[in-house]
Amino acid sequence: MRALWWTVGVLVVLGVVAIAALVAVPFVVDTPRVQTLIASSASQALGRPVKFASVSVVVFPRPAVELHGLEVGEDPQFGTAPFLRLETGRLALRVRPLLGGRVEFGDLTLERPVIALIQNPDGQLNVASLGTAESRARPGRGAGGAVGGGAGAAGLAARVTIEKGAVTYVARGGGGALTRYRVEDLDLTLTAGPTLLFEGDARVKPGDLAVKIAEGRLVANDARSLAEAPVSARVTVDGKDIAELVAAAAGPATSVSAPIRGTLTLGGTLGAPKAVGTMDFGSPRITQVVEACPEPKRRTLALGALRLSGAAWDDSRLRSRPVTASLGGGTIATRLTATFDRGVRVELGDLTIRALPVEKVLVDFLCFGYAVSGPLDLTGALAFGAADLWNTLSGTGRLRIGPGRVVGAQALALIGGVVSVGGAISSLLRADVPPSLFASPLEFDSITGTYQIARGIVTTRDLRYTSRVIKVAVAGEYRPASGRMNLDMVVSHGRGEVTASVTGTAASPSIRVDPSAIVRTIDRKKVEGELKDLLKRFR
Repeated sequence: MRALWWTVGVLVVLGVVAIAALVAVPFVVDTPRVQTLIASSASQALGRPVKFASVSVVVFPRPAVELHGLEVGEDPQFGTAPFLRLETGRLALRVRPLLGGRVEFGDLTLERPVIALIQNPDGQLNVASLGTAESRARPGRGAGGAVGGGAGAAGLAARVTIEKGAVTYVARGGGGALTRYRVEDLDLTLTAGPTLLFEGDARVKPGDLAVKIAEGRLVANDARSLAEAPVSARVTVDGKDIAELVAAAAGPATSVSAPIRGTLTLGGTLGAPKAVGTMDFGSPRITQVVEACPEPKRRTLALGALRLSGAAWDDSRLRSRPVTASLGGGTIATRLTATFDRGVRVELGDLTIRALPVEKVLVDFLCFGYAVSGPLDLTGALAFGAADLWNTLSGTGRLRIGPGRVVGAQALALIGGVVSVGGAISSLLRADVPPSLFASPLEFDSITGTYQIARGIVTTRDLRYTSRVIKVAVAGEYRPASGRMNLDMVVSHGRGEVTASVTGTAASPSIRVDPSAIVRTIDRKKVEGELKDLLKRFR
């Protein structure tokens, strides 16, 4: 019993001593000195001015130094606003050294920091000037450094924890264009050592993408700056919809909606990261307002599941080979390259389309006046700027459509117009191909040809339309953005052909038929016989 009372007494004494020590913490810690030492050590490590409005010492829930109004300065070439700012940071004090009258720092916690990440038009990030090899070679006493009796060097924290942080990312493109993203709810833990270890998660906005980082490593010892330090990590991305993310990069004219899921392996350096992995988009839906369509003018094109296999991010460029998707039973495969440094430019190489029902695009989505229906096979390449697709379109390819039908009213009117004008000259053509034939969808066996596109101008020399009634050969150029055309057409029928030039716009074409071509096709003996019969009637 006596031993129990002795034990209780010792515990009470120790408790009183501990409480007394904790109460004495504010008197043990020389806060002005600590403030100066922390600011100078952080400034030396980051290569940027670091300041805070004030420092206070708290005892509960555990002893710590609180940093109020903390700011890390920006590289002057990127602006004058702080690179990092937060209202409160907490630098833990180790209890056992405090009982001996010494101050040693533990973990650093940054609550709700706001970090500004900026990329200039040349692709350089503002983090490129963070830290130097010289500053990292003399980091004071290292993690957990002591300040005995308020003196000594303030060591850097062994662990830094960011809670509910925010990162604003601004990419400055050519012509003053800005692309903005924001990372919210950033929870990140960094553990110091020869290799900096990090892990955490965040949400990217716009887009509300959940990002998780695991097995992060940053090797900064031999790098001249943090931006040149090798980095590696495993990153997973998961989001319900990419619509807001795409709109921020490409503009609101066309909406692309789809869930996203991906796993990436991060590499490269902190200033120029690289990533390789697979991205899956569940059934993307492309929506836009098409003025050419009857109501509803807002049309949506629904694709099958889209997969980017072997996706690689490097130097503001996304590459993937292959990219696969489907539409209405048809398949699409291509090699994708998308650059984001000066606006968004997309390149589709090795493009292969098989058995795609073209009416899903031309009729239901674009309401194209020259639309046809039928399965499309195509090989080639395309490239365009996302902000102005039609005027920046370029590429080459070969296509085949059919069997199918001509359903676009403008296409039917154009071919019917050529036949009508030619028929006014040639009674044979009028008999073989009556204009009434083009008043309703027209069946064809195939449409074949090659094309070249440069600066939004589509050129063809060998487009061929083949049906049971007529054959049409087309050569010339067409501008999708304005609808202007300059085409030469040869319409072949059972006993001859009509050659015509088509100019003007797709909505209002001008047709000029070459009479000499028709005359050459007329059966002279038949005409002479018809003339003789006519003269007999006047005798």
